[in-house]
Amino acid sequence: MKKIGIYGGTFDPIHHAHLILAREARERLGLVEVIFVLAALSPDKIEQECASAEARWEMLSAAIEGEAGFTASRLELDRPSPSYTIDTVEALRAGNPDAELFFLLGEDNLPGLPRWRRFADLGQLVQFVVLDRTGAAPESPYITIRRWIDISSTAIRNRVARGESIRYLVPEAVEEIIRRRNLYQGTKRSNPKS
Repeated sequence: MKKIGIYGGTFDPIHHAHLILAREARERLGLVEVIFVLAALSPDKIEQECASAEARWEMLSAAIEGEAGFTASRLELDRPSPSYTIDTVEALRAGNPDAELFFLLGEDNLPGLPRWRRFADLGQLVQFVVLDRTGAAPESPYITIRRWIDISSTAIRNRVARGESIRYLVPEAVEEIIRRRNLYQGTKRSNPKS
């Protein structure tokens, strides 16, 4: 049975920590593919200045181009709002009926996970995998991949707004898109993680 990882997020912007942990999950779990599912804007991020869905899609596509076993999906962007993880997983399950699905999520999502729409159904369709890049993930019953990587989308947006370098934090192609599109110029936040 083939194993597929589903990695959802706003990826605003996608950065090396996302990619490193996705690669680590792929290798450790024997996943044939990690599908990056670009989310529509999360309600808890409404007050942030975010890149458009198309800019985020362009960055995600550029970041994974040529990476074996990494693909991207617009399922959540192209579906009418609101878009829920359970809907995405059911759609991916329909396209891969014989696959074992693993849902990759950042440790910051762990406390709210039981409140996700149709959580019990979701738990029957996927195995949850916690990607812990801060060392902050509490013990959980889920597979956890820990790797300390001090990179966050928030810090990247703030660095861009201050005119500081983001080299080595994001793939070169993503940095080029941020510069060309003049993204994150008005960002003024200090949220530590995303």
